[in-house]
Amino acid sequence: MQEESEPKLRNPEMEGSRKPTTEPPSTALAYQDPHYWNERFSKEEHYEWFKDYSHFRHLIQAHIPPTSSVLELGCGNSQLCEEMYRDGITEVTCIDLSAVAVEKMQKRLEAKGYKEIKVLEADMLDLPFNEECFDVVIEKGTTDVLFVNSGDPWNPRPETVAQVKAMLEGVHRVLKPDGIFISISFGQPHFRRPLFDAPDFTWSVEWSTFGDGFHYFFYVLRKGKRLSSDESSSGKKEIPSISLFQEELEGEDFIFRTNIDENS
Repeated sequence: MQEESEPKLRNPEMEGSRKPTTEPPSTALAYQDPHYWNERFSKEEHYEWFKDYSHFRHLIQAHIPPTSSVLELGCGNSQLCEEMYRDGITEVTCIDLSAVAVEKMQKRLEAKGYKEIKVLEADMLDLPFNEECFDVVIEKGTTDVLFVNSGDPWNPRPETVAQVKAMLEGVHRVLKPDGIFISISFGQPHFRRPLFDAPDFTWSVEWSTFGDGFHYFFYVLRKGKRLSSDESSSGKKEIPSISLFQEELEGEDFIFRTNIDENS
């Protein structure tokens, strides 16, 4: 069942996080280059993709009990883990491919006294964890990077499909039998569902939306809860149209999305 969330007011304390302190790259392909991220994170202290936590906090609280063990993929310099921690979700492990991001995140969390949060340098395509060890895996915008050179969104390049499948297989493997994968993305369901619904996976797929102009998708994949094809196709809602506000036209989310479309 999919339901659209009510619009949320902006959090003034987070306003500065919406504009990157570095110039976006000239091509979206740079988002797949580790050197780009190392250079960016060396200069940029904080940036939030896809709105700040206040816009989807109600969805996090609805799906992640405070006692959950959580793995965050591609933490970068986001404050997502800190926001969850302040909401009582303290058993969090963050990973990122960038050594610069990991080091800076470790120092930031230590300075704030969030000693329970672990930050590791690791590749989401090759997760270094045992089977069935997390209640929740979450990512915000990280999966979208895999699609920057996907070609036709209805028929992605084999290289893109292979990378996304490797990521999903890893997530499925480290989730506990009743665990959930949360993917926060601007990839629309008709493009994401064929990958999420691959026969190797046992999870069900549902989603909500949030955002003012862009509508971002909050996917929840529940391991071991896969529905029949008839059940999974029922209850879909029409995808909302996009009507952009000026602040979103100026944001890197829009530039990122436009570059992906141009590469398609």
